[in-house]
Amino acid sequence: MTDPLLQLARSFAEAAPPQPDLVETPINPAPVICFDQLLDALVEKRWFVAEHYLPEALCTDLLADLQQLHQAAQLSPAGVGRGQEHLLNENIRGDYTHWLDGSTPAQQAYLAIMRELKDTLNRELFLGLFEYECHYAFYPPGAFYQKHLDSFRGRSNRKVTTVLYLNPDWQPADAGEMRVYHPDTGLPLLDVPPRSGTLVCFLSEEIPHEALPTTANRASIAGWFRCNASLNGRIDPAL
Repeated sequence: MTDPLLQLARSFAEAAPPQPDLVETPINPAPVICFDQLLDALVEKRWFVAEHYLPEALCTDLLADLQQLHQAAQLSPAGVGRGQEHLLNENIRGDYTHWLDGSTPAQQAYLAIMRELKDTLNRELFLGLFEYECHYAFYPPGAFYQKHLDSFRGRSNRKVTTVLYLNPDWQPADAGEMRVYHPDTGLPLLDVPPRSGTLVCFLSEEIPHEALPTTANRASIAGWFRCNASLNGRIDPAL
Protein backbone atom coordinates (compact mmCIF):
# COMPACT_ATOMS: atom_id res chain seq x y z
CA MET A 1 0.00 0.00 0.00
CA THR A 2 1.37 3.41 -0.93
CA ASP A 3 2.13 5.61 2.05
CA PRO A 4 -0.35 8.57 2.12
CA LEU A 5 2.36 11.12 2.87
CA LEU A 6 4.47 9.77 0.00
CA GLN A 7 1.46 10.25 -2.29
CA LEU A 8 1.15 13.78 -0.94
CA ALA A 9 4.81 14.52 -1.66
CA ARG A 10 4.59 13.10 -5.17
CA SER A 11 1.48 15.11 -5.95
CA PHE A 12 3.23 18.25 -4.74
CA ALA A 13 6.18 17.61 -7.03
CA GLU A 14 3.81 17.36 -9.99
CA ALA A 15 1.88 20.52 -9.14
CA ALA A 16 2.37 23.64 -11.22
CA PRO A 17 3.54 26.68 -9.22
CA PRO A 18 0.68 29.07 -8.38
CA GLN A 19 0.60 32.73 -9.27
CA PRO A 20 1.84 34.98 -6.43
CA ASP A 21 -0.56 37.04 -4.34
CA LEU A 22 0.92 38.90 -1.37
CA VAL A 23 4.33 37.32 -1.78
CA GLU A 24 6.56 37.08 -4.82
CA THR A 25 8.39 33.74 -4.98
CA PRO A 26 12.07 34.36 -5.82
CA ILE A 27 14.75 32.01 -7.05
CA ASN A 28 16.65 32.08 -3.76
CA PRO A 29 15.31 30.19 -0.69
CA ALA A 30 14.08 33.32 1.13
CA PRO A 31 10.69 34.80 0.17
CA VAL A 32 10.12 38.44 -0.67
CA ILE A 33 7.47 39.55 1.80
CA CYS A 34 5.18 42.57 1.62
CA PHE A 35 5.56 43.17 5.35
CA ASP A 36 3.60 46.44 5.34
CA GLN A 37 0.40 44.67 4.27
CA LEU A 38 0.92 41.89 6.80
CA LEU A 39 1.65 44.25 9.69
CA ASP A 40 -1.32 46.46 8.86
CA ALA A 41 -3.63 43.45 8.83
CA LEU A 42 -2.25 42.13 12.12
CA VAL A 43 -2.78 45.51 13.80
CA GLU A 44 -6.22 46.21 12.33
CA LYS A 45 -7.76 42.73 12.33
CA ARG A 46 -5.42 40.79 14.66
CA TRP A 47 -4.78 38.25 11.91
CA PHE A 48 -3.48 38.02 8.37
CA VAL A 49 -3.34 35.44 5.60
CA ALA A 50 -0.48 35.47 3.07
CA GLU A 51 -0.57 33.08 0.12
CA HIS A 52 2.74 31.78 -1.29
CA TYR A 53 4.69 32.97 1.75
CA LEU A 54 7.29 30.24 1.16
CA PRO A 55 9.01 29.29 -2.10
CA GLU A 56 7.67 26.14 -3.71
CA ALA A 57 11.04 24.38 -3.43
CA LEU A 58 11.15 24.87 0.34
CA CYS A 59 7.56 23.64 0.72
CA THR A 60 8.55 20.51 -1.21
CA ASP A 61 11.55 19.93 1.04
CA LEU A 62 9.52 20.46 4.21
CA LEU A 63 6.86 18.03 3.02
CA ALA A 64 9.55 15.45 2.22
CA ASP A 65 11.03 15.99 5.69
CA LEU A 66 7.62 15.34 7.25
CA GLN A 67 7.20 12.21 5.12
CA GLN A 68 10.56 10.85 6.31
CA LEU A 69 9.59 11.45 9.93
CA HIS A 70 6.35 9.59 9.33
CA GLN A 71 8.20 6.63 7.79
CA ALA A 72 10.51 6.60 10.82
CA ALA A 73 7.50 6.52 13.18
CA GLN A 74 8.49 9.90 14.63
CA LEU A 75 5.01 11.47 14.56
CA SER A 76 3.07 11.42 17.84
CA PRO A 77 -0.67 11.81 18.51
CA ALA A 78 -1.28 15.44 19.44
CA GLY A 79 -2.71 16.33 22.82
CA VAL A 80 -4.31 19.36 24.46
CA GLY A 81 -3.05 21.27 27.46
CA ARG A 82 0.47 21.54 28.75
CA GLY A 83 2.73 19.86 31.28
CA GLN A 84 0.71 17.84 33.80
CA GLU A 85 -2.50 19.00 32.10
CA HIS A 86 -1.44 17.57 28.71
CA LEU A 87 -4.04 15.02 27.57
CA LEU A 88 -4.84 13.03 24.45
CA ASN A 89 -8.45 13.52 23.35
CA GLU A 90 -9.52 12.40 19.88
CA ASN A 91 -12.84 14.20 20.38
CA ILE A 92 -10.96 17.52 20.39
CA ARG A 93 -8.17 16.96 17.87
CA GLY A 94 -6.88 14.11 15.71
CA ASP A 95 -3.59 15.25 14.24
CA TYR A 96 -0.05 13.86 14.63
CA THR A 97 2.89 16.13 15.38
CA HIS A 98 6.68 16.41 15.53
CA TRP A 99 8.56 19.42 16.89
CA LEU A 100 11.04 21.10 14.55
CA ASP A 101 14.56 21.26 15.98
CA GLY A 102 16.58 22.49 13.00
CA SER A 103 18.05 19.05 12.38
CA THR A 104 17.54 19.19 8.58
CA PRO A 105 18.34 21.87 6.00
CA ALA A 106 14.64 22.36 5.28
CA GLN A 107 13.88 22.97 8.94
CA GLN A 108 16.81 25.36 9.23
CA ALA A 109 15.59 27.36 6.23
CA TYR A 110 12.06 27.57 7.61
CA LEU A 111 13.22 28.60 11.08
CA ALA A 112 15.41 31.32 9.52
CA ILE A 113 12.36 32.75 7.70
CA MET A 114 10.39 32.74 10.94
CA ARG A 115 13.24 34.54 12.73
CA GLU A 116 12.99 37.23 10.07
CA LEU A 117 9.26 37.56 10.74
CA LYS A 118 9.89 37.70 14.51
CA ASP A 119 12.48 40.43 14.11
CA THR A 120 10.09 42.42 11.90
CA LEU A 121 7.22 42.11 14.40
CA ASN A 122 9.48 43.20 17.25
CA ARG A 123 10.98 46.10 15.32
CA GLU A 124 7.70 47.47 13.96
CA LEU A 125 5.17 46.52 16.66
CA PHE A 126 7.36 46.28 19.80
CA LEU A 127 5.90 42.90 20.78
CA GLY A 128 8.92 41.69 22.75
CA LEU A 129 8.86 38.26 21.13
CA PHE A 130 11.56 36.06 22.64
CA GLU A 131 11.66 32.81 20.71
CA TYR A 132 9.78 30.63 18.23
CA GLU A 133 8.60 27.05 18.64
CA CYS A 134 6.83 24.98 16.00
CA HIS A 135 5.83 21.48 15.00
CA TYR A 136 4.70 19.59 11.95
CA ALA A 137 1.01 18.64 12.05
CA PHE A 138 -0.38 15.81 9.93
CA TYR A 139 -4.15 15.30 9.76
CA PRO A 140 -5.30 12.02 8.20
CA PRO A 141 -8.75 11.91 6.56
CA GLY A 142 -11.45 12.57 9.14
CA ALA A 143 -9.18 14.42 11.55
CA PHE A 144 -10.02 17.87 12.92
CA TYR A 145 -9.19 20.28 15.75
CA GLN A 146 -12.12 21.87 17.56
CA LYS A 147 -12.47 25.62 18.12
CA HIS A 148 -9.88 26.91 20.57
CA LEU A 149 -7.44 29.65 21.54
CA ASP A 150 -3.68 29.09 21.51
CA SER A 151 -3.06 30.50 24.98
CA PHE A 152 -3.00 28.34 28.10
CA ARG A 153 -4.64 29.09 31.42
CA GLY A 154 -2.15 31.00 33.55
CA ARG A 155 0.46 30.87 30.77
CA SER A 156 0.30 33.81 28.40
CA ASN A 157 3.77 33.61 26.84
CA ARG A 158 2.47 32.51 23.42
CA LYS A 159 1.73 35.82 21.73
CA VAL A 160 1.59 35.25 17.96
CA THR A 161 0.55 32.05 16.19
CA THR A 162 1.66 30.97 12.72
CA VAL A 163 0.29 28.14 10.57
CA LEU A 164 2.06 27.28 7.31
CA TYR A 165 0.37 24.80 4.94
CA LEU A 166 2.13 22.12 2.87
CA ASN A 167 -0.76 20.68 0.84
CA PRO A 168 -0.26 20.51 -2.95
CA ASP A 169 -3.21 20.41 -5.33
CA TRP A 170 -5.69 21.14 -2.55
CA GLN A 171 -9.29 21.02 -3.83
CA PRO A 172 -12.46 22.28 -2.11
CA ALA A 173 -13.65 18.69 -1.75
CA ASP A 174 -10.56 17.96 0.37
CA ALA A 175 -11.96 20.27 3.10
CA GLY A 176 -9.78 20.76 6.19
CA GLU A 177 -9.93 24.58 6.10
CA MET A 178 -8.93 26.70 9.07
CA ARG A 179 -12.00 28.54 10.31
CA VAL A 180 -11.13 31.88 11.90
CA TYR A 181 -13.60 33.47 14.34
CA HIS A 182 -14.11 37.13 15.21
CA PRO A 183 -12.20 37.89 18.44
CA ASP A 184 -15.09 39.95 19.87
CA THR A 185 -18.31 38.38 18.59
CA GLY A 186 -17.11 34.80 18.24
CA LEU A 187 -18.81 34.56 14.84
CA PRO A 188 -17.02 32.89 11.90
CA LEU A 189 -14.93 35.34 9.86
CA LEU A 190 -13.43 33.22 7.09
CA ASP A 191 -12.33 29.73 6.09
CA VAL A 192 -8.71 29.53 4.96
CA PRO A 193 -7.97 26.81 2.36
CA PRO A 194 -4.88 24.84 3.48
CA ARG A 195 -3.00 25.39 0.21
CA SER A 196 0.73 24.81 0.10
CA GLY A 197 2.74 27.91 0.96
CA THR A 198 -0.12 29.81 2.64
CA LEU A 199 0.77 31.36 6.01
CA VAL A 200 -1.85 32.32 8.58
CA CYS A 201 -0.69 34.55 11.44
CA PHE A 202 -2.75 35.86 14.36
CA LEU A 203 -2.64 36.96 17.99
CA SER A 204 -2.62 33.75 20.03
CA GLU A 205 -4.72 34.97 22.95
CA GLU A 206 -7.41 36.70 20.89
CA ILE A 207 -8.32 34.73 17.76
CA PRO A 208 -10.46 31.59 18.17
CA HIS A 209 -9.95 29.13 15.34
CA GLU A 210 -10.41 25.50 14.38
CA ALA A 211 -9.29 22.97 11.78
CA LEU A 212 -12.40 21.67 10.02
CA PRO A 213 -12.59 17.92 9.32
CA THR A 214 -10.46 16.94 6.36
CA THR A 215 -11.30 14.38 3.70
CA ALA A 216 -7.69 14.13 2.47
CA ASN A 217 -4.24 14.10 4.02
CA ARG A 218 -3.49 17.56 5.45
CA ALA A 219 0.02 18.76 6.37
CA SER A 220 1.08 21.98 8.07
CA ILE A 221 3.56 23.60 10.45
CA ALA A 222 2.01 25.20 13.53
CA GLY A 223 4.19 27.65 15.44
CA TRP A 224 4.17 30.25 18.20
CA PHE A 225 6.24 33.33 18.88
CA ARG A 226 6.69 33.56 22.62
CA CYS A 227 7.57 36.30 25.08
CA ASN A 228 9.82 35.81 28.09
CA ALA A 229 7.49 34.91 30.97
CA SER A 230 10.21 34.17 33.53
CA LEU A 231 9.03 34.83 37.09
CA ASN A 232 10.46 34.24 40.57
CA GLY A 233 13.45 32.33 39.30
CA ARG A 234 11.45 30.18 36.88
CA ILE A 235 12.79 30.42 33.32
CA ASP A 236 9.99 30.43 30.77
CA PRO A 237 10.58 29.71 27.99
CA ALA A 238 13.36 27.36 28.94
CA LEU A 239 16.69 28.04 27.26
